[in-house]
Amino acid sequence: MQGLQLARDYFFSHGRPMLRESFREISDRAAAGLVGPGSECYGFDDLLSRDHDWGPGFCIWLSQEDYATRGVEIGEAYRRLPQVFDGYGPRLESSGEEGRTGVMTVSGFYARYTGLDHPPMTAREWLLIPEQALGVCTNGMVFYDPADTFSSWRRHLLDYYPEDIRLRKIASRCMTMAQTGQYNLARSLSRKEIFAGRYAELLFCHELMSMAFLLNRCYPPFYKWLHRAVRQLPILGTTAYDLIVLLLNTTNNDEKAAVIETLCHMVIDELRRQGLSDSNSCFLADHGPVVQSGILDPDLRKNFRVCA
Repeated sequence: MQGLQLARDYFFSHGRPMLRESFREISDRAAAGLVGPGSECYGFDDLLSRDHDWGPGFCIWLSQEDYATRGVEIGEAYRRLPQVFDGYGPRLESSGEEGRTGVMTVSGFYARYTGLDHPPMTAREWLLIPEQALGVCTNGMVFYDPADTFSSWRRHLLDYYPEDIRLRKIASRCMTMAQTGQYNLARSLSRKEIFAGRYAELLFCHELMSMAFLLNRCYPPFYKWLHRAVRQLPILGTTAYDLIVLLLNTTNNDEKAAVIETLCHMVIDELRRQGLSDSNSCFLADHGPVVQSGILDPDLRKNFRVCA
């Protein structure tokens, strides 16, 4: 049993009847589902996941007004629901992770991960939200939302970054991938700088996977699930996954260099396919400024930084 399916069954067996029978006047304005940082929200949970923050549970999202008038009562009713369901439970909460499930406001949920009490609108607001936080807000499943109170905000995020923001991030990944993988890794290994070499290798892999998500127009998960998640992407996914395994496992420096060049060429081909670069260079750092030049907002284009 996957946790997401367990949560859905639990809601329709106990949560929706509770809302309709005891809180009829606001039940059609409430939303429910399971979205957040847990492995079950990504569909990555397994037997090991069940030792903490896993089991029967779901989120109920309310407007500020409904939470102010009935939130405490709905929370008490939620806690009275059966703690064991379909042979699973009770759900064990980790210290510091309280509030993943239960009753909360729509704006409170999104503010917890984005720092905003409204959907991001400006370039600055989008840039200040970590990519994985946007993944946390858009994973999982919404089971019930007749008034579209939670889902409208979610759709705004799922529509993805404004194109200028995506281009800025892609340009940045070009520069970091080139510096870590195509340049500094070989130099560090030649100098027998073990830490620098390993760091360059791992950072290259991270930036490559971030690039893959950007090229697929979807948000990455927390680093623990990043490699597993990249395999599911239609663009670069399976090949990138397999070549990262090869890169990290081989001790042959020439093979490492060959794998990195293969991965960089794959990225360059996709940049060209998407019309983001027309450079013929094999060095990704030459593509970064070309991608950057496609940014329409003059401030974003002018203030380009590698760490964007």
